[in-house]
Amino acid sequence: MSGMAQTRPAASAALLRESGAVRRVAAEALGTALLLAVVIGSGVMAERLADGNAALALLGNTLATGAGLVVLITIFAPISGAHFNPAVTLVCLLRREIAAPLAGAYVAAQCAGGLVGVFVAHAMFDLPILQVSAKLRDGPAQAFAEAVAAFGLVGTILGARAAAPKATPALVGLYITAAYWFTASTAFANPAVTLARTLSNTFAGIAPASAPAFVAAQLVGALGAHAVFGWLFRRDPSIEG
Repeated sequence: MSGMAQTRPAASAALLRESGAVRRVAAEALGTALLLAVVIGSGVMAERLADGNAALALLGNTLATGAGLVVLITIFAPISGAHFNPAVTLVCLLRREIAAPLAGAYVAAQCAGGLVGVFVAHAMFDLPILQVSAKLRDGPAQAFAEAVAAFGLVGTILGARAAAPKATPALVGLYITAAYWFTASTAFANPAVTLARTLSNTFAGIAPASAPAFVAAQLVGALGAHAVFGWLFRRDPSIEG
């Protein structure tokens, strides 16, 4: 076989790998953008229709977000894994399921996509595109709630993958729906979502001053889940036998 014949398949394979990576990163950007459009847009709509009833507004925001997650994870998982979350990407990196360069591209795409999603939501509701949230979410309890939320989210993902992979979209959507209500922070559980929501002075916003504690807590919770659930769901031949 000639050197030229050997080079062409190798070049084609490299091109396919590059093309596949671009599609995966694009899926992460688009999926995260749509997620933020759902979170912010449903928050605006819920607040407008709730007539001052905060519980009713939160319920509307919750149901839309949970339902949106089921759809987005289902359609994007075959392409990119549907992380939409730097904390999830970090755990996948630690589990050696994604290479570091691609993980970095995922995180950049998630953050950029989140911002686009916020701007799209503002445009749909005829709000100023560029905003900064004034909604403080401060205090140790709020940060602890975010650690719990992220711990549960990553645990749900790892558990679903181990026990019922096809149910992962529904389980994640249901977990976030529940976590909106059982956590004091309403379960952001996502650094990209947190950063994007600092630029929306709406129902679902968070003040920039509050964001660092949320992001730090989310990463701590995700790492804790990686350790605990990675151990729990580790394949054990002695049990399988």
